[in-house]
Order: sequence, then structure tokens, then C-alpha cells
Amino acid sequence: MRLTTKGRFAVTAMLDLALRGDSGPVALAGVAERQHISLSYLEQLFGKLRRHRLVDSVRGPGGGYCIARPLAMVSVADIIRAVDEHLDATQCGGLENCHGEQRCMTHDLWATLNQKMFEYLGSVSLADLVNQENLRSGGAKVLFDQRPLGPSPRRSEREKMPLGV
Repeated sequence: MRLTTKGRFAVTAMLDLALRGDSGPVALAGVAERQHISLSYLEQLFGKLRRHRLVDSVRGPGGGYCIARPLAMVSVADIIRAVDEHLDATQCGGLENCHGEQRCMTHDLWATLNQKMFEYLGSVSLADLVNQENLRSGGAKVLFDQRPLGPSPRRSEREKMPLGV
């Protein structure tokens, strides 16, 4: 069981886009250069991300890609599913024929692990990753307030809020 480069690259590229998207569309060539990912591979991934309505494309000079939803509404699981990444800890791909043509004794264990992985990845949003990256890179500002209720504070106020407030 492992996440392949397809899923890793898609999440990395989406985070790069999220970190730079405030200034307009982001060119894939820039993402490819910054993240050391083949441009042709990114084009394939972003075709899938666009079909799943996670990104929008802008043509012409100054064009590129933008995240299509609020960052808090895009989970890591959404991105992984969009690029057809399958995380599966079972040896049978869920067919329950792990032990010859029968179900192995530990099938439920691995099936539950699959469920827990996607629950976790579904709980992590691009907004969470942007906040984490901003904190990690030395800037203590948090761009996205994760509070579920109440009026949205102005941007200058959100930037001053610590995580979990």
C-alpha cells in the first residue's frame, strides 16, 4: 500500500497553486519548475482536476490555472480521487479473494485501514495545508480562519488569527 507519484504530485501542485493563486492564474510551467515535476505530467493531472471541477483554466497571455472552490472546500481526498489514485491496503482490491479465491483472515483490518485513510485525507483541506506551509516557512500568519460559525472577519483580521481560534 502506498500513495503513488500521481497522487503526491497532484496534491503538491494544488498546494503550489493555492499558495500563489491570490495574484491570478498560475502557469503550470512555473509549478513544474518550482516542484520539479514534468510539465507534460502536470498537464495530464490538471486535465483530470479540471474535469472534476477542482481547478479552472484561463487561456491566453497571463493565463493558467486557479482553484475552482474555496480552499477550505477542497480536501486532499478530493484531489486524490480526481486523479484516479487508489489507496488500497487489501491485496485483493476489495474483491475479497485475497486468499486464493476466499477472503483472508485480515481482510477487515485492511479494509478498515482504507476507510480511515480516506477519512483522514478527507478531513485535511487545501486551506489547512496552506496554513501549515505558511507557519512552517517562518511566516506566523494564518491566511484562512477555520471557525465554522459567525461572520467572516476581514482579511487583515484573519491574518492575525492563530490556528484553532
